[in-house]
Parts: sequence; structure tokens; C-alpha cells
Amino acid sequence: MTPELPSVDQAAVMLQAARGQIDFARRYTLELLDATPQELWFEMPAELPTHIAWQVGHLAVSQYGLLMFRIRGREPEDLDLIPGTFRKAYGRGGKPKSDPSVQPTADEFLDRLHRVHEQAMRELADTDPQVLLDPVDMPYAVYPAKLGAILFCPMHEQLHGGQIGLLRRALGLESVR
Repeated sequence: MTPELPSVDQAAVMLQAARGQIDFARRYTLELLDATPQELWFEMPAELPTHIAWQVGHLAVSQYGLLMFRIRGREPEDLDLIPGTFRKAYGRGGKPKSDPSVQPTADEFLDRLHRVHEQAMRELADTDPQVLLDPVDMPYAVYPAKLGAILFCPMHEQLHGGQIGLLRRALGLESVR
């Protein structure tokens, strides 16, 4: 059973809380990445089917999708931020490649991750709370509305932060926390 949508005022408060959770999740992800030598980002240890670089690319694509595309649709400048080839390679269903020569460098992944986050957070700060109650399809959390997509974003990032943590341990690195 889907819960009743919140009021516009409640959605505004929930948006503020979600923005704090999104920032917290990103700080944790960056803490994990800062503690991981970039030369290990493309390693697929212990036969795991992914690597840290793919996780970072996926987080950039997902944050764009959940916080920008879902909220206001695609804008022409989005192709510079998340080109179609990047979206296909690192979106849901993308297959990690172990060859670093056929994908961006670790620094390029980080740059894209930062640019998407900064733009998304600027746009969320200016989002009309009434828009948050507009319906969307999955993925979302709690509400089948734009607010639900925003609420899902920090949970999704933490899920992939866990995968980054597992990859780090499989690479022989100590846990960060």
C-alpha cells in the first residue's frame, strides 16, 4: 500500500532533510574514494563483477537521473554533463570493463561526479515544493512522486558506498570506518 502523499509544506521539509542526507552520503563516498589509490580503481578483485571506477560513474549517472532528469526533464546542456555514451556505460545494466584505456580516468570520473552533484544540489535548492508531488515511475522510495526519487538518492548512494567498501576490502585495503 502506497502512503498518502505529504502536503506541500511537509514535502518542503522532507526536501531539506533529503538534501542533508544526500550531502552526508556523498561525503562518505568521497571519504572511501580518497582512501583508495586511483591505480586500483579499475581492478576487479576476487572475481567481483565490478570496480570502483564503474561505481563512481554509476553514482554520477544515477544522481543526475534521480535529482535532475526526474525532477525537470532533460536539458540541452545535460549532454555535456552526462553524455549518452556515459549514461549507457555506467547506468543501470551497464557492464564494467576492466580495461582502463577504454574509459575515463579516475580524475575524469571524479570531476563528473562533482559536477553532477554541484548542479543537482543547486537545482534542488530552487525546486518548487509543489513540483515534488508530481508522479514518477520507479525507482523511488516511499512515494511514487518526484519527492520519492529524491528520497531514494541518498539510499542508493549508500548502497553503492557499501559496494565500494567491499571492493576496497577485496583489494586488501583497510576499512575506512
